[in-house]
Amino acid sequence: MADHYEVLGVGRDASAEEIKRAYRKLARKLHPDVNPAPDASEEFKNVTRAYEVLSDQEKRRNYDATGHENGTGGMGGGFGGADFGGFQDIFETFFGGGGSGGMGGGRGGGPASRARRGQDALITAKLDLSDAVFGTEKTLEVDTAVVCPTCDGSCSQPGTHPETCTICNGQGAIRRPVRSILGTVMAAETCSACQGFGTVIPDPCRECSGQGRIRERTSLTIKIPAGVATGTRIQLAGRGEAGPGGGPNADLYVEIEVRQHDVFVRDGDHLLATMSVPMAAAALGTTLTLDTFDGEKEVPVKAGTQSGEVQTLKGLGVGRLRSSGRGDLKVTLRVETPTKLDDEQRALLEQLAGLRGEDLVHGTTEHRGLFSKFRDNLKNL
Repeated sequence: MADHYEVLGVGRDASAEEIKRAYRKLARKLHPDVNPAPDASEEFKNVTRAYEVLSDQEKRRNYDATGHENGTGGMGGGFGGADFGGFQDIFETFFGGGGSGGMGGGRGGGPASRARRGQDALITAKLDLSDAVFGTEKTLEVDTAVVCPTCDGSCSQPGTHPETCTICNGQGAIRRPVRSILGTVMAAETCSACQGFGTVIPDPCRECSGQGRIRERTSLTIKIPAGVATGTRIQLAGRGEAGPGGGPNADLYVEIEVRQHDVFVRDGDHLLATMSVPMAAAALGTTLTLDTFDGEKEVPVKAGTQSGEVQTLKGLGVGRLRSSGRGDLKVTLRVETPTKLDDEQRALLEQLAGLRGEDLVHGTTEHRGLFSKFRDNLKNL
């Protein structure tokens, strides 16, 4: 007979947990129901026999001392004195935990609670840009599930209560013998009469039809912090729908959608705006007025301003979502060149050009510095 330790592929100093893991791994691989190889059945018997001996402390001690199990027999229609916990290991190995998921109390564990957690929900909140800048409170209408006010989640009509299922005697499962290569074992299946709960409701609540919850449209006021952007999700723990059978509420997620603004564009924590400046004002310098989210603010335009220059108004941007303070408001100045001139205006501009020595026919070419040329040459390498 092969050495039991070698059969399981473990050392002689292996722990009980290591032996159990090795057996489960081999059993899943060699069981005849999943392995049609001709020698799989015999190997499975050897693996099971090895586990029968090494999982029992007394048998393992005798085996280590003498090389024998001290008179214990073969399979014999069962598993001898091996500690399978009422076939628990066999069920966990081949049936994923000993029965259908609907078995409320597990293996003979008694009736299960009907309470289940509700499902998470996602709704959208549309905001103006100013709401994202400063934060706001918003009231939303939500269609959700709430605890039934008549039965308070018990699922039963007031004055009644669930009763023990007479088909499974409150176990939530029905056991029946099944013959297999291991002999006759007891398999469990969910009781169809109580759906695995172990109890039945003889008089369901008429308002919620025995669900313990009803659909209702409710108003919800939430606080939205400054700095949110389109796509930001706010989690409201426990504000989602109520679970069936009086189960706990799920979470509600609010996804933010920020509307576009006519003047300002958001760039992270900053706001961007563009203002037009008349040509003469850009040349002479002036002060513009911009209506911001903080009221009217002055935008200085220094003499000689060129189109595309940016003036920054500190602290007038978007509030930072996870820290204090605000971004900036950046105003791009666009110098307007007149497109229509009357004779007098044209004459004045020509006179100005003459006084400034400007060539109205030929422009000037900007000479680039040596460093700029060297940098471009590096890029082309």
